Amino acid sequence: MSGESPVEPADLRTDQPHSARMYDYLLGGKDHYAIDGQAAEKALASFPLLRTAARENRKFLGRAVRHLVREAGIRQFIDLGSGLPTAENVHQVAQAEDPDARVVYVDNDPIVLVYGGALLARDARTAVIQGDIRDPRAVLDHAETRRLIDFDQPVGVLAVAVLHFVGDDEDPAGIVRVLREAVPAGSHFILSHATADIAPEAALGVQTAYRAQGVPLTLRGKDEFAAFFDGLEQVEPGIQVVSDWQATTPEAERPDHADVSWYGGIGRLPS
Repeated sequence: MSGESPVEPADLRTDQPHSARMYDYLLGGKDHYAIDGQAAEKALASFPLLRTAARENRKFLGRAVRHLVREAGIRQFIDLGSGLPTAENVHQVAQAEDPDARVVYVDNDPIVLVYGGALLARDARTAVIQGDIRDPRAVLDHAETRRLIDFDQPVGVLAVAVLHFVGDDEDPAGIVRVLREAVPAGSHFILSHATADIAPEAALGVQTAYRAQGVPLTLRGKDEFAAFFDGLEQVEPGIQVVSDWQATTPEAERPDHADVSWYGGIGRLPS
């Protein structure tokens, strides 16, 4: 971060599973602990293709970021709930299109700050900050956010695979509204969310497994997910299962929707 070595937090919370590290496990990464793998395996017992879902969601993120750079001219991003560094990170995708693209990564797991900060220490166009999507104003007011993000220019805001960890009592729609009101016209929101619409028994089994491990997970239907786009113009093709959204592979080669059970889409803030 800004050329400084990150200071390791005193408590990395390695005695309890965390959604960011469980996601790393599902993606085949190595930056997780045994307890995260154990928790993920319990979820996999209910939904054996959860790894497929996670990987398809990651591919969606890459396609969506490319779309924003190529088609919408977005050159700055805030990635909320970014998780641990893996392949096809937002800055890698965006900077492959424009080397001057800037990215602020945000996560509430202190280990993300350690690993991510070390990875990006020599890249002045990126920063990793410890923050929580549940407190969007603190994220927006963070010094590194203000250093990298020009709020007079359109911003790409990502909440990919994170809003389903925000309970109804925490007002996820209100969180998106705060973010929407903070960015200028022409900004875009990339959102994705797990659902029980398509394979209810398996998906609800995953929800139960996550909650049993102390990891909050709230699956939502398509209409509930669509409500997060209120005030935004949906970018074509609208809300889709993530494996279908602007897919580049033939339909016959894509996984069944029941094996993904994740919605995704982009919304544009109009003038």
